[in-house]
Amino acid sequence: MADSSNNANQTPAIDETPISPSRPDPQRKNSLEQHLKHRPVRQELVKKNILPASNAAPGLIAQQKELEKHMRADSLNEKIAHRPSPEALIKEGVLHEDPRSPEEKYQEAIEEEYAKREGGA
Repeated sequence: MADSSNNANQTPAIDETPISPSRPDPQRKNSLEQHLKHRPVRQELVKKNILPASNAAPGLIAQQKELEKHMRADSLNEKIAHRPSPEALIKEGVLHEDPRSPEEKYQEAIEEEYAKREGGA
């Protein structure tokens, strides 16, 4: 019984041997140097879309991307708002027949009628 109380008071042995050798491996060092010599330049990484083309601070890049996304959406919405109607494209000879279904034509006519009434009231 005396032995078990002595074992309880002893701290477990800690293995303090290093994970990697204390001397640097010359082949590994040379390998790293070789890889760094052949490291691609920033422009090449930007061209391959590995790095962003922006010169903004890394903390601002996410906000910059979000702004670009919203600007692109605004631009597309502006273009969609000003696109010609199917009727105008048929008159110009771009379309041969209206691509909308009868239900879509009806719904658009209803919306136009409501817009006229609201604007005229």
